[in-house]
Amino acid sequence: MSFDGVFTHAMVDELKVGLKNGRVSKVQQPYKNEIVLVMRANGKNHRLLLSAHPSYARIQLTDIPYENPSSPPNFCMVMRKHLEGAVLEDIQQIGNDRIIHFTFKSRDELGDIQNVMLIVELMGRHSNLFLVEQDTKRIIDTIKHVPVSQNTFRTIMPGSTYVNPPYQEKINPFETGNIKAMQELYEEKEEVSLQQLIQKKYQGIGSETAKEIAYRSEGQLEKIKKVMESFVESIDSKNLKPTLTTLNKKIFFTPIPYLSLNGESESYATLSILLDQYYQVKAEKDRVQQQASDLIHIVQVELQRNIKKMKKLEKTMQETEQADDYRLRGEILTAYLHELHKGQKEATLPNFYDDDQPLKINLNPRSTPSQNAQKFFSKYQKLKNAIIFVTEQIQITKEEINYLDSVSTQLELATPRDIAEIKEELVQQGYLRKKYKKNQKKQKKLKASSPDKYVSSDGDIILVGKNNLQNDLLTMKTARKSDIWLHAKNIPGSHVIIQNNNPSEQTISEAANIAAYFSKSQLSASVPVDVVEVKKIKKPNGAKPGFVIYEGQQTVFVTPDRELVNQLKGQK
Repeated sequence: MSFDGVFTHAMVDELKVGLKNGRVSKVQQPYKNEIVLVMRANGKNHRLLLSAHPSYARIQLTDIPYENPSSPPNFCMVMRKHLEGAVLEDIQQIGNDRIIHFTFKSRDELGDIQNVMLIVELMGRHSNLFLVEQDTKRIIDTIKHVPVSQNTFRTIMPGSTYVNPPYQEKINPFETGNIKAMQELYEEKEEVSLQQLIQKKYQGIGSETAKEIAYRSEGQLEKIKKVMESFVESIDSKNLKPTLTTLNKKIFFTPIPYLSLNGESESYATLSILLDQYYQVKAEKDRVQQQASDLIHIVQVELQRNIKKMKKLEKTMQETEQADDYRLRGEILTAYLHELHKGQKEATLPNFYDDDQPLKINLNPRSTPSQNAQKFFSKYQKLKNAIIFVTEQIQITKEEINYLDSVSTQLELATPRDIAEIKEELVQQGYLRKKYKKNQKKQKKLKASSPDKYVSSDGDIILVGKNNLQNDLLTMKTARKSDIWLHAKNIPGSHVIIQNNNPSEQTISEAANIAAYFSKSQLSASVPVDVVEVKKIKKPNGAKPGFVIYEGQQTVFVTPDRELVNQLKGQK
């Protein structure tokens, strides 16, 4: 479902319990449209995520670690100035809309008390975060600036007065005294479905929630009032059952189980944990797509160019197979020059390489017999020389395709923090040019970051390279010669190291699962994974990043299991 007014209502209640009277210790802005407030409340630290992302706008507590930029954006700096050390006094939802007011009390540079509001509007592509002076409603700053030329209703710029979004005259279902029988609200001229009617009359009801209320009402107008009151009571109660439901390959998150979603479901302890589970992969892939869109385009263009080149080379190689045929015709023509004359279009001569069987040879009538023979010899020599060149080019192009395929796979599997290293690798390999600002000195090459760390059920450390810089460093430098190396067989993927010279079969199976998961065959049912000692790994001179050769390996077959990988990541 979408993050509608009903889910917002439940989330605000959850945040009030967890955060009220908490103190802001840190303000972070990991991404363009998202803020994380680290708050101390109820004796522990909480990470409050406020997102104005056009597709994933939401508020929640999160346990997902976010990578922060090297220099904080301007909005983050303004937030730090006004909110670090501030105490959260209240959280209020406006009506049943997706507008939330966080009220903070803090002290300015002079020590005077100041009250500021952090207003979150969750409205799809119009989502925004506002830092506002509570008394004057003056906007201190917003995460998205919208001038009056783009929004005639209100100006969303620092210094202007905060104006609420346009208000719709609808019934707030959580004001139970206002819930009326649908018959009183229904107008004969309205030719809409019951689901649409519910959305039209009640505030903050998303399509999935409206569908659920219509389902529970069995499609009858007279049952809507009673069902709505019961539904609101279940949301208002402290017995929420946050649920993730998979139906027809789509995933829905709801504050309570929705009867209209008859699919596989799983419950979570809190709404925030539910959203972490729902958004972790979905939002992260979107961020990677945003940050790496240029890299993905460059890699795909280069990959397609090399694939086309390979087809042309293979066609040329097929033509070189006719080289001996040109030589044979040249020799036969030379042997029978005395029987030929200029102007002939063809000649049928005995093939002394095939028991004098007649061989028809096409000739250029404008050339002499000797010139025709020389042309056949020239074509033979040209094709013979081409064999060496084309064979070499095929090998180079094949390596290029394999390398670009590996980078493409890494971009598909990357987290946002991996993008910088993949970009640096493409710069080093000449696919990208390093851009420097005016008067900026050239920077040193980016060093590979540490590989991801996992722990097997037996307690063995498993290290995983997530890009070619990491793979090379991990396999050729970090790993001991006695460690065990794993890689998905004959396909792009991560280098995986078990830091044990004699791991158990269980550990090998778990490490193989990780290697299969971080490979191009992540979604396959059965993936072959090679297992070999590090001392048997070699990197050829001049080989592309991440490319190695080996022998003496064993191969195991596994089915990539995301839950297992996450479980091993979480072990200490």
